[in-house]
Amino acid sequence: MSKIRPSELGERLGDGDVFVLDVRPRENYQRRHIDGSYNAPVYGDLRRGDTAALDDHLDSIPEDADVVTVCKAGVVAKKATSRLAQEGYDAVTLSGGFRGWRHYEDQTLLYRVASAIRGLVR
Repeated sequence: MSKIRPSELGERLGDGDVFVLDVRPRENYQRRHIDGSYNAPVYGDLRRGDTAALDDHLDSIPEDADVVTVCKAGVVAKKATSRLAQEGYDAVTLSGGFRGWRHYEDQTLLYRVASAIRGLVR
């Protein structure tokens, strides 16, 4: 199962060829979210292992789009990515989840240092 880094997602959002599925609880989504994302508040269900809870939202996910799943830190979204793959979707998980996205979007010192280290390690 593959992942996408926040910077890669930022580039893809600019191209408009990706669908972002945010599985966090509605109240978290309402506080702050990735612009243009769709909220399927099934975080608790997925965390408990009930991946079928996502099925009620499949009609809202375009079948021809690349899907990026988002949760708080990226762990629970992996379950959504796996379920979507079973249903034939091309899906990946946002590395670091929404927390990682926030660091990217805000260009925090933590994000800039981590990016610099990744650049050196390659």
